[in-house]
Amino acid sequence: MTDRNFSAARGLALLVPGALMAGALGSQYLGGLYPCEMCHWQRWPHYTAIVIALLAFVVPNRGTAKTLVALAALAILTSGAIGVFHAGVEYHWWQGITPCSSTMQGTGGTPEEILARIMKAPIVRCDAPQWTLFGISLAGFNALFSLLGGATILALLARRSRA
Repeated sequence: MTDRNFSAARGLALLVPGALMAGALGSQYLGGLYPCEMCHWQRWPHYTAIVIALLAFVVPNRGTAKTLVALAALAILTSGAIGVFHAGVEYHWWQGITPCSSTMQGTGGTPEEILARIMKAPIVRCDAPQWTLFGISLAGFNALFSLLGGATILALLARRSRA
């Protein structure tokens, strides 16, 4: 593996989940799209990949850094697999395993205040995409970009230098 391949793999291991999380958080906080429970499931592996990829930039041992980049790629692929499952639920290819989600904010208060927050909170369905482009939902795009990105990172790590 050349230094260029390793640098590209390490950069992608940070860029892919970082860009996907920027898109997810941007669509939530700027676009008003509330994530469902399965959307949150897709985010956790990306958060993990970001932390692991950042560690790969600071560890002094190249072998350890390569292992961290591979682990970040596996986390990205995990998010992609969850995205495939979620997209399948949205397209009604199979049944989901979670009920619809509520976005109720805040805790505490009187029973009447809690009930009022529950009643005002929008219900976000896991089986109905809130947004699509060319028929592909956000879960579908996460699946595509995560699977492609994770596979590319692993391919770069596996590539041998040509002498």
